Amino acid sequence: MFADCGMGKTIMQLVWAQNVIEKTNKPVLILAPLAVSYQTQEEATKFNLDSEVSTQPEKAKIYITNYEKLDKFNPHDFAGIVCDESSILKNFNGSIKSSINQFARKIKYRLLCTATAAPNDYIEFGTSSEALGYLGYMDMLNRFFKNQQNNSAMRSFYGEAPKWRFRGHSERPFWQWLCSWSLAYRKPSDLGFNDGDFILKPLSENKHFIDNTKPLDNMLFSFAASTLPEQRQELRHTLKERCELAVDIVRGKEDQSIIWCHLNEEADWLRVNLGNDCVEVSGKDKDEKKIEKFSQFTHGKAKVLITKPKIGAWGLNFQNCNHMVYFPSHSYEQYYQSVRRCWRFGQKKEVTVDIITTPGGEKVLDNLQRKSDQAVKMFDNLVAEMNNEKAILAIDKFKTEQEVPTWL
Repeated sequence: MFADCGMGKTIMQLVWAQNVIEKTNKPVLILAPLAVSYQTQEEATKFNLDSEVSTQPEKAKIYITNYEKLDKFNPHDFAGIVCDESSILKNFNGSIKSSINQFARKIKYRLLCTATAAPNDYIEFGTSSEALGYLGYMDMLNRFFKNQQNNSAMRSFYGEAPKWRFRGHSERPFWQWLCSWSLAYRKPSDLGFNDGDFILKPLSENKHFIDNTKPLDNMLFSFAASTLPEQRQELRHTLKERCELAVDIVRGKEDQSIIWCHLNEEADWLRVNLGNDCVEVSGKDKDEKKIEKFSQFTHGKAKVLITKPKIGAWGLNFQNCNHMVYFPSHSYEQYYQSVRRCWRFGQKKEVTVDIITTPGGEKVLDNLQRKSDQAVKMFDNLVAEMNNEKAILAIDKFKTEQEVPTWL
């Protein structure tokens, strides 16, 4: 399920899990990012579903755990598995991703749920396809894409990433194939229903540019960064100025705020200067401490949350907050997920994002906008093929089981 933030993916996957349990009389395992597990259990409790957040098998019908605890479970104990926020599968290294696929392959019923696919890298759909038992990653590439560099799917001998493009006339069959094992919807009308209250509040994005007055390393004069290494240097040279502006902005707000940063030095500076007004969730925190700090912010016990997108931008619901400060990077997915923690269906106020960067960061913002346009195009293609009656006939051919030759 490619369902946008606030569409109720948690409830959908719990209902799916309950149906599998009633059909098979065996439990279902839900894998989720850290802290999202407890939000999932809260939703299950609302509907009187027997669930348990656990790091090892117990007696519940629905087990909820984070991806890193998968080795504590046996796939033969479950009739179904759910991968929540499944887009993060591509972020795991090869061994972890392989272990998840091998675990899921032994379970009959499988469901992947995510809000963000990869708008700038369609070949990542192969990760999801492989986990569900459809075309493998390499099989998908060979069927729909052409390698323009004639090197391996991962990296060539010289370390260059391969360049893949759609084969001639294969783009539309690719979307039809994708629709044969997935559903995509950003709002109820994508499925033919009335949107009702599913109307997003306005989003305001304010861009603030901090001039770099210090020359970059090995440079005599100061100038705007252009290359990626120069952009990183510029960010470090302007760390204090950017953080000072972030502090000034959040202190001028009466309500809660989130500051999304990427460098440890940024988080440390912000924590020291905001003092008791903030709570920081960092990578060095133990799992229990992270969950505790996220809960403090969610329940209004901290005015400002400081964290990194890779720690807190997936799955969590921060509708209690309608303002954030963001230090941008080239990752569209991180930006999208960070903003959508607050800007989602159910948010009752207008959401404001203050983006703080440098003149060299303007190229980063242009890159994010390009990827955003690609994401819109991708969802439009999926929804169009999903609702096109003629396309449905084409989609059915991908669902037809193939007979294996007797000699095999």
